[in-house]
Amino acid sequence: MFDTHELGRRPGALQRLSRSVPAPKYLGVEGVIVVPEGTPVELNLRLESVMDGVLVTGTARASAEGECVRCLEPLRLAAAADFQEMFTYPDADARGRGRAAEPGDDAEDEDSLSLEDGLFDLEPVLRDAVVLALPMQPVCRENCAGLCAQCGIRLDDDPDHHHDAVDIRWAALQGLAETTQDGEKDNMGGAEAGVDEKQEK
Repeated sequence: MFDTHELGRRPGALQRLSRSVPAPKYLGVEGVIVVPEGTPVELNLRLESVMDGVLVTGTARASAEGECVRCLEPLRLAAAADFQEMFTYPDADARGRGRAAEPGDDAEDEDSLSLEDGLFDLEPVLRDAVVLALPMQPVCRENCAGLCAQCGIRLDDDPDHHHDAVDIRWAALQGLAETTQDGEKDNMGGAEAGVDEKQEK
């Protein structure tokens, strides 16, 4: 929770804050890439008092961990997320509700965040910003070659690795060719045996 009492309610008043806070649980996309719970998240915030509340603009920086989607190796990367959110005063919310209802107001009310006793909770804003800033397909390197589709070896460890590819359309003929070759060998063997028998007679 962040305190806005020092900022005051005079429109135009500014306050800058720098804080290091522990990352909440599930900050990221589980199983893909996350900022581990408890990892320091560096926050640089700009609080501006406006007519109906406090406009919070900031940047969050943290270290995220996951695995490369190509080679499945563990990776760590620096994540940075920018955000801006309006936290309204409770009496401003009351004034808003007093005016004539307009279509779409319910949806806006659900999305709006309020100050409680001059305090605001940045976690939901931080969570949305960081999740959107993290790559959904993280890679250890931009040119990571990934894994061999046939044997699973990491291709960056063996750049010359390859398999002799057999076109599946010729697979049936390949088996037929091997059978024919085996049959020819058998026939040749029988012919040689016949020649030997004639010579013995």
